[in-house]
Amino acid sequence: MAAPIIHGGGITEAAARFGGTPENWLDLSTGINPCPAALPEIDARVWHRLPDRHVEEAARAAASRYYRTGELMPLPVPGTQAAIQLLPRIAGQGKRVAIFAPTYGEYARVLKAAGLVVDSVTCAGDLQAAHGLAVVVNPNNPTGRRFPPEEILAIAEAMRAHGGLLVVDEAFGDLEPDASVAGHVAANDNLVVFRSFGKFFGLAGLRLGFVVASRTIEDLFRDWLGPWSVSGPALAISAKLMEGDTLGIKVGIAERKAALDAVLLGAGLDVVGGTGLFTLVEHERAYDLHAALCEAHILTRKFDYDPRWLRIGLSPNAQGDRRLAEALNRMGV
Repeated sequence: MAAPIIHGGGITEAAARFGGTPENWLDLSTGINPCPAALPEIDARVWHRLPDRHVEEAARAAASRYYRTGELMPLPVPGTQAAIQLLPRIAGQGKRVAIFAPTYGEYARVLKAAGLVVDSVTCAGDLQAAHGLAVVVNPNNPTGRRFPPEEILAIAEAMRAHGGLLVVDEAFGDLEPDASVAGHVAANDNLVVFRSFGKFFGLAGLRLGFVVASRTIEDLFRDWLGPWSVSGPALAISAKLMEGDTLGIKVGIAERKAALDAVLLGAGLDVVGGTGLFTLVEHERAYDLHAALCEAHILTRKFDYDPRWLRIGLSPNAQGDRRLAEALNRMGV
């Protein structure tokens, strides 16, 4: 079995190693909006009833409008990770998998654990007829690399030529709706799009994502997940928030991102990528920098496959920005 990947988060473990209490740490290790959307009022009955069909249908309809999928209704899933765990089942018997890398490590881990041969690729020209499945994270985590929609659709067409599927993970796509290909899934039955709800809205604890796919593939995911896989409160909350005005959330994220980048650039760090919810920096002693920030009870994200990188998420407020700036200043980076 493949070893687990160390992701962002993990404040409890960090506090156990470096001291302090989890509540006093500044967690900059994730790509989650640190200023969560206000929870809307929802029908109290969803807390004590199994998720009824009309609650799910309301969430699917709201997701369809929010993700611009037309008549295609996105399928709610208990977090995008749950959908990733099921990918080996649609990868194609005896086929190889192509993953545009470097990227979110769970794709390779899950697919390799299922016995599939995984090839890391960097461009469409690397794809082969032997690839039954290709995976693109767009915008990418952690580099922020972006593929324009026309390039994604060209990749989907190239995969179709030999009966392959293309999965596009748009977990960080809320801030760039025009770059999404979710609205093209209805016309491309070999295209599957994953969307994350919790990152943009700052509610990762709901464990909610959506799969946009043809009816055939959707039915497979629904069957594998079984009944009531997403909680009623998660469905009801998401429906209300996706139907609401998200401009304030976008403005808030943009302000927090600008403040983060000002701190990093002010400290002389080399910004090499990112999305609206995190920044990727490169430093020759990134592991030492990560450890030093942990000593200051600030958690960032390091990478085992590139010891020069640190991914740094958004602080919730100006106080957090100052705390990060002061820590970096003491280190003299």
